[in-house]
Amino acid sequence: MPDSFKAGYVAIVGRPNVGKSTLLNRLLGQKISIVTPKPQTTRNRILGIHTLPGAQILFLDTPGIHRSDQRFNREMVRAALRGAAEADLILWMVDAEAPETPDDLLILEELKGTKAPVFLLINKVDRVVKDLLLPLIDRFKDRLPLQEIVPLSATAGDNVDRLMALVLRALPAGQPFYPEDQVTDRSERFLIAELVREQAFQLLRQELPYAVAVTVEQVREREGTPAGEGHALVDVGATLYVEKASQKGIVIGAGGQMLKQIGQRSRREIEALLGRRVNLQLHVKVREGWRKDERALRELGYLEQG
Repeated sequence: MPDSFKAGYVAIVGRPNVGKSTLLNRLLGQKISIVTPKPQTTRNRILGIHTLPGAQILFLDTPGIHRSDQRFNREMVRAALRGAAEADLILWMVDAEAPETPDDLLILEELKGTKAPVFLLINKVDRVVKDLLLPLIDRFKDRLPLQEIVPLSATAGDNVDRLMALVLRALPAGQPFYPEDQVTDRSERFLIAELVREQAFQLLRQELPYAVAVTVEQVREREGTPAGEGHALVDVGATLYVEKASQKGIVIGAGGQMLKQIGQRSRREIEALLGRRVNLQLHVKVREGWRKDERALRELGYLEQG
């Protein structure tokens, strides 16, 4: 390994729905973090590993930081703040269309105590008049020492290459933490569960998606099917948990149509992830008030340790 090799953790932080997961997927060149139009889609810290000839960047996609009295939401915010505290570099993303909210000010206060350099990323610049950007930049740069300010569009890819170059320049010297072909530290089952939850978020209305958690009980290649990418058949079994019996009926839908639709769309995503054919079996169970239950949060993987 050359002496000039660089490696470090880069936390992507911001309030809900500013485009953090979209940016992570764009930086990696593949999808590992789910994306929906609904805020607070990301519930866990997602590590994306980007290995280059002279560097390994460990991007942390974090849950949206926001004020909340709910135990579940507080745990998500705690996970995001821990990600920022552990990082060598922080990418603070704001929305150019709505650049200053109480949640942005909360993040600003949290970042004042950080020792890591901070880049301010102004996302969705393709949606605003360019003359509005300079006053926005001036407003933020006077409140926090910022190493870089990068206007970009995570969706369109505008200025993302420049961001990557700046990140590489700011990384500390080090050795790779993971094998060069690894793209995340999350398990296959975690990624599958996220893909199912993504479709539930996309298809279910109003507040119901937030009451849904997903676990994967089985990922098993079926014996007797042809081996090789695109030919092997994998049996996947997953369960969608809701908080009330009435929610279970909505997730299943009339004649099972909603669950069938979630399953069909999820299966396509899982096949793209695994590179194999998938037989997906979904079940729906009630776990009363799981978002307020410490034991349930721990078992479902939402409660941070320590």
